[in-house]
Amino acid sequence: MKSKKIIIGTRGSKLALFQSSLVLNKLTKLYPEYTFLLKKIITKGDKLISEPLESSIEKGFFVKEIQDSLLKGDIDIAVHSLKDLPVDNLPNLINAAILKRSDHRDCFISNNKTPFHELKTNAIIATSSNRRKAQILKLNPGLKVISIRGNVDTRLNKLDNGYCDGMVLASAALERLKLNNRVSNYFDDEQMLNAPGQGAIAVETRSEGAVKDIVASLDHKKTRFCISQERLFLKTLMGGCTSPIGAYCNIENNFIKLKGIVLSFDGKESITKEIKTEYTNSENIGIDLAQLILNSGADKILAETKSL
Repeated sequence: MKSKKIIIGTRGSKLALFQSSLVLNKLTKLYPEYTFLLKKIITKGDKLISEPLESSIEKGFFVKEIQDSLLKGDIDIAVHSLKDLPVDNLPNLINAAILKRSDHRDCFISNNKTPFHELKTNAIIATSSNRRKAQILKLNPGLKVISIRGNVDTRLNKLDNGYCDGMVLASAALERLKLNNRVSNYFDDEQMLNAPGQGAIAVETRSEGAVKDIVASLDHKKTRFCISQERLFLKTLMGGCTSPIGAYCNIENNFIKLKGIVLSFDGKESITKEIKTEYTNSENIGIDLAQLILNSGADKILAETKSL
């Protein structure tokens, strides 16, 4: 008797293939009676590389074609970088598993390993994230921040060919691609707060059927909880707008800590708040922190960023 095939949909970049292969290998070990296969899918985000990154995520440009394939039954599982997913799930699809989070931080890369704090005035730093740009300028208003798109290899090649003096990337991406040797320094949470969900991998399935139960065995409960709070914070503040917003939630010694930031595009205005409370699964501290930060004046910053 032949084993049943389960198709995993993924983008074709090295990072996406690493992440989907990680899921495939975990599932193969747990369910040897099934054959898991990868299927590469090209998304709009892979084609429209001139599109601003945040608006791409807002419209689901990195996930829509994969989700469509999942809904049509062409694939059975979809693997995503969780931060690429819009905050609202599609009907008939669920995140059946969220893997244990890797490094949530951002890191700085420069050709000669110059750390961020040693950069000269007018140094050119590349990113296409409004969140990163605002926090870069908050740390050093004298820097020039320019846009860059493409996968990690493409960005590193542009850096090597003189496009910029340095760039900010997700630490998890460099770690997964074994490119940690390129990192000049890591940003701590006081310097730069990550995007909600950064460092986590989401495994999406249809909401009905046996596959969701198979995938659910990979779920990491504490990661799911923390990321749900970060995304709840984001959703309560902004829905789909492109304002610079960061958030990080973690659990230590049975206490939850959620920290959030809202900034103006130029980094000159920012509000940071933090909530710490006992850990229970019924908490909605993402909403609480969003209200706290709005009541502290973030509503004015958000109104200005939305109008631009």
